[in-house]
Amino acid sequence: MKWNLRWAAAKRDIWRPSNLLAAFQQVGFNPSLSKVAALWGGKPISVRLDDLDKMCAALNCTVADLLEAEPLAAADGGGREAGKRAVGAEDGADRPVRPVPRKGQGRSRRSLPPN
Repeated sequence: MKWNLRWAAAKRDIWRPSNLLAAFQQVGFNPSLSKVAALWGGKPISVRLDDLDKMCAALNCTVADLLEAEPLAAADGGGREAGKRAVGAEDGADRPVRPVPRKGQGRSRRSLPPN
């Protein structure tokens, strides 16, 4: 996800975290200045939905203006690529491999570890 808080703030002619804090306080959102500066300076790991709602109200924007989906890169391991197949799959099999339990090698029960 791409975090566009600065862009949304710039559309409202807000250029500093302290000005953004004042806009937040007008709609009843009272974070600390350090929290606003952290939101301003980089992409947050998580944002509470009610906080996101108040940010949108303060900036007169939508959630889609603040968060923009980015395509996942193949290097990120973001999904299974079409050319890859599951380990143990037969050459022509396009379906996932179903795990099969090992057969016992003459023992019916596992022994306990030594004390």
